[in-house]
Amino acid sequence: MVKEKIEAALAQIRPYLQRDGGDVELVAVEDGVVKVRLKGACGGCPMATMTLKQGIERTLKQVIPEVKEVVAV
Repeated sequence: MVKEKIEAALAQIRPYLQRDGGDVELVAVEDGVVKVRLKGACGGCPMATMTLKQGIERTLKQVIPEVKEVVAV
């Protein structure tokens, strides 16, 4: 159930990433840790860590209280 909520939240974030030539893929959810893969332009972007923590992680934590952290794999 949490995985579906995460996918729905990522679907809201995805257009912003795609606008800059990137994307995000959900890899796994383990004990409140969401593992994602940044793709396209986001994969090699120097701002990827900021996008991950300030954008994706912050949004997921607001929408889904069970999320403790978001990490890139």
